[in-house]
Order: sequence, then C-alpha cells, then structure tokens
Amino acid sequence: MIERYTRPALAQLWSDTRRYETWLTVELAACQAMEEAAIVPAGTAAEVRAKAEGKLDAQRILEHEKRTRHDVIAFLTHVEELVGPSARWLHWGMTSSDVLDAAFALLLREAADNVLAGVDQLRAALASKADEHRETLMIGRSHGMHAEPMVAGLAFAGFYAEVGRARQALVAARDEVSVGKIAGAVGTYANLSPAIESRALGLVGLRPETVATQIVARDRHAGFFAALARLGTAVERIAMTVRHWQRTEVGEAREAFGAGQKGSSAMPHKKNPILSENLCGLARLLRAYAGAAFEDVALWHERDISHSSVERVIGPDATGMADFMVRRAAELVLGLVVDPEQMRMNFARSGGLYFSEGVMLALVRTGLSRQKAYEMVQKHALAVAGEAAEAGAPSFRARLGSDPEIAARLSPDDLDLAFDLRHHLRWSKTIIDRALGDLHT
Repeated sequence: MIERYTRPALAQLWSDTRRYETWLTVELAACQAMEEAAIVPAGTAAEVRAKAEGKLDAQRILEHEKRTRHDVIAFLTHVEELVGPSARWLHWGMTSSDVLDAAFALLLREAADNVLAGVDQLRAALASKADEHRETLMIGRSHGMHAEPMVAGLAFAGFYAEVGRARQALVAARDEVSVGKIAGAVGTYANLSPAIESRALGLVGLRPETVATQIVARDRHAGFFAALARLGTAVERIAMTVRHWQRTEVGEAREAFGAGQKGSSAMPHKKNPILSENLCGLARLLRAYAGAAFEDVALWHERDISHSSVERVIGPDATGMADFMVRRAAELVLGLVVDPEQMRMNFARSGGLYFSEGVMLALVRTGLSRQKAYEMVQKHALAVAGEAAEAGAPSFRARLGSDPEIAARLSPDDLDLAFDLRHHLRWSKTIIDRALGDLHT
C-alpha cells in the first residue's frame, strides 16, 4: 500500500502483526471446536490463548519464513515457541488455506465496514448539497452541450442515488465473501467434519463454503473487488463532473481552495481541480484490481497458488484505496463552492433554445407530423445559434412568433406556455425527494 492514499486505520488492518493475530483467532476457534468434539485435550485453546494472544512477534515469524519458505508453518513454529507442547494440537487436520481464507474473509469484512462508513459520509454530503440546491437553476447538458433546464440539486441527488446503489452492492459482496472453510487439503473433511467446521467458523462470525476445494471459491472475492470498482466508478462520475464545472469556460462550481494552497508551480493564478483529478486516477486502479480478482477465479483443479500473490497486493491496496477515495470525495463535496450566478449566466447563453422540444410538441398537438414540426423548429434554432454573436439578432422566441406557418398553429399564448420554465422544473422536487427518501424515512 502506498501511504499517500491509505488511512492509518486501513494500514494497521493489513499489517503483518494484524494478519498473524487474525490467523491465531481462526486457529483458536478451530481448536475450541475440536475440544468440544473431544478431538484435542480440554483446555488447549485456553492455554494457547493465554500464552500467545497479544504476544506474537511478526519479525520472528518472518525470520522463520526465510528458512521454511512457508508462511503458515513459520507462524505455527512461532506459536509453538510461545506455547510449548500444547501447540501441537493446533492446526489438527487442517491445511494452510483453512486458516488463510477464513482470516482473509475477516479482514475483508472489516475493511468493507471501514469503506461503508466512508460511503455514508459521502452520501450525507451529497444529500446536503441536493437539499441546498433544490431551486438552483442550471442548464442540463448532453454531449457536453446545452440541453434543457434543470436544478443543480438533481445532479447531487443523482450522485447520491448512484453511490447508494454501489453501497448496496458492497454490502452484498461483504456478505458473500464472509465465508471460510476448515475442511482439509481438498475440502473433503478427511480428518475433520462439517460440524466442526461450522462451529469453528461460527465462533468468528463466518459461514462454511458450500463446496470448498483446498480454498474458498474465488468468484466470491471477484464479486467483492468488483463492488469496490463499482463504488470507485461512482466516485469518479462525481469527480469528472466537478472537473467540468470548474473549467474556466464553465465556472459553475469549484473545489475549495485553502489558505496557502498553490495551484501551479509556474502559474500563480491557477486553481486546479486536483482532488477530482486524483479520484479519477484512483478509480482506474480500482477497476484494474477487479480485473486481477477475476483472473484469480480459474485455478488448477482443487487449487494452485497463483491467486495468492495477487491477493496480497489487491486486498490491502483496493480496500485502502476505496476507503481513502470515499472520504476524499466527501471532503470534495462538502467543500464544493457552487456559483448559482454563473449557472444563471451560462443558462442565459442559450437564448431560450432549450424550449425547442416544448415548441415542437405543441406543434405536434395541432396535428402536424413530428418530423415536420421538428424541421420547422430546428430551422429557427439553428439560425439563432448561428447569429448568437450578432447584436440585434432576433431571439428564438421572436423568430418562432414571426414564422407564419408556426403562427397559424400556435398563438402567442401557446408559445408562452411552451416557453414556461416552470413546466421543465415542476417535478424536480419530486425526483430529489425520491432519491433522498431513504435518508428521510
């Protein structure tokens, strides 16, 4: 993990010490289940816990691993150093992945909880902006061009809803990956039983894999990392929009700019959307990690270890990055400076062309074919667009009113209705309320 994009909480979660502690948690749960089944002597788990819990030396385990070239054997060797003869009952009938996969599930689950807490911060920020800008007029755009009127609150409400869907997907993925297996070398319970597995995993809050091999099936993990990628992409859409809003030629919103902050080493006047650009870049990495997770699904027969090296990287990196991203995005949204006056100025630049659909539909209601109505309105719309820079050029409304063919079908009052801004915005509150409904109920 790169420190720049990882909060300390996630760095600690994926530390060597925490990983070994989680392995010990799994081993102790399995040992307790086996005690209850009279497979190992009573009191073994308590003795191991008293002598090893909180006393693991990560550096010592790594030293053993240099010799054994096997991380779990190195871990068990160190536990035996701490515990003594009773440690021989640990790992009874188990294989390394029984420990590794259950521990990985526990760490992924806790990482997801951290990410979800950040998601909730982001959604709260988006909901606040949606409420604040329920009546802030702006031009909607398609293909980057002026389209039809809307309110800025709709943009934030849309982001809120999308991040909410990504949250649901991550919650489902968290549940799907919350499984383990304590079923032996190829998942057949050669020296254990499904009952022991179920009891051991239940002690740490996991469920048994339906049909395990030597490992838990990796389609579960692919779904988890895909959910993180989806969340990152939802964040990217917010960031991409902010980048557009902050362009000099648009200027409708901008990132907060702190005292002493610098925008460019060469140009003192610059205020760059660095948070948004950073988030767009990190989203690319999250999608790449998801691709790597899907590559891990198809392994040889009952297992190979080609997935292991991948997961050592993407587990910490993807969860740490997603956790960082949602919190940075929340900071971005909370500090966003929205400029309603610039929005109104940009809105006015279209000269009413955004009412073209309303005029076309009004003509259709008079019995005119849609294509004919489209052509009649388009002719004037294109003329107005071409004359936009000319002083004294007639407005779109004036052109339509002076067209005899249109005037024969639409009265001035009909045109006024077609040019009624309230018509376009009449459902905005309903849409925003629908998006924020889960927040207010």
